[in-house]
Amino acid sequence: MTDALPIAASVEVAGVLTDLFVVLLAAKLGDELFKRIGQPAIVGEILAGVIVGPSALGIVEPGEVLEVFAELGVVFLLFWVGLETRISELREVGRSALTVGVLGVILPFAGGYALGALRGDEPATSIFIAAALVATSVGITSAVLIELDVLRTRAARTVLGAAVVDDILAMILLAVAVGLAAGGGVDVAGIAGVIALALAFVGFFAVGGTKLMERRPQILHAPRFSESPLLPAVIICLGLAAFAAQIGLAAIIGAFLAGMMVAETKEQHPIEEEIAPLYAFFPPFFFVFIGTEVDLGALADADALLLLAAVTVLAAMTKFLGAWLGARALGRREALVVGVGMVPRGEVGIIVAGIGRTAGVIDDELFAVIVGMSILTTLAAPPLLRRLVRTDPDQAGAAAA
Repeated sequence: MTDALPIAASVEVAGVLTDLFVVLLAAKLGDELFKRIGQPAIVGEILAGVIVGPSALGIVEPGEVLEVFAELGVVFLLFWVGLETRISELREVGRSALTVGVLGVILPFAGGYALGALRGDEPATSIFIAAALVATSVGITSAVLIELDVLRTRAARTVLGAAVVDDILAMILLAVAVGLAAGGGVDVAGIAGVIALALAFVGFFAVGGTKLMERRPQILHAPRFSESPLLPAVIICLGLAAFAAQIGLAAIIGAFLAGMMVAETKEQHPIEEEIAPLYAFFPPFFFVFIGTEVDLGALADADALLLLAAVTVLAAMTKFLGAWLGARALGRREALVVGVGMVPRGEVGIIVAGIGRTAGVIDDELFAVIVGMSILTTLAAPPLLRRLVRTDPDQAGAAAA
């Protein structure tokens, strides 16, 4: 009996390692193929996930281990984005980012709730639909902006700032939806506390944390602690990501703020060279995982496909319109970039739908529709972003600078 346990454990480990091998290989093949045909690499990685996932070949299941690697992937992706962002740059687009974030929540929420009401859904279900349409996956857009080397442009900084606003507002709406689903109504005092905690977290680390690292860059290179700045930087990243998750914010917001803090030490430490291997290794797991979440079988009938088309169009148009209106002060072309950059829902919409299904207010078909919408908006945005940036001489100049 005791001999069977190590054997079973070794079989399980072998299965996990096989899944990780298949995912990483599929991601690389999809990445290379789409680069060769002039398309965004992350689209190839997501489609690779669809192919190796349950909907096609069934080689890989989106299990717990893969989900952990995917979460680490998006955490290190946003940490890298934070490394390329300075707090002073976000201040320059602060008003635009706030407007984009707010309008990019109001219009999708109104559209999603109206759709649920037209379908005759319960208020809690309608709010979950609306919350899934509100969320923006900044990880998808950030990857494209990094690939195009335009992360330092005003449009890119506006998208990043608006994503923080989006996350706070989406968290509030999700708290309302969960309260209604549980039959407890809306806890006004609780929501006010969540808002205060979120604003305090973002404000403290965005301002106080960056100033601390600017004045004490030696924190990353204390000889008694580490021979390389990599370990302290990763500890800060994972610590803030975990802290953000504990208070109800997305972990990626903590990782983004950690990157901004560490960015203040780049003159003293070659930190980007240290982090680059993590950025190359982990994010592909995130993009392939999104692909494995697709359930094509649940969308097999005409009614489900019609609902998927309606939800996807509604999600894309309301988010684009809200973000475009909020970014008009930046200029016509940059407003278009911001509008398209805010469209992907990615993993955030899927997480919201999953919470709704667990609460019993989202059925399997509606869950599949929301997941499908998240995938379609994720696939559609990168090629459009690439076209907008490549045809804009101002953006191209920024990339070359």
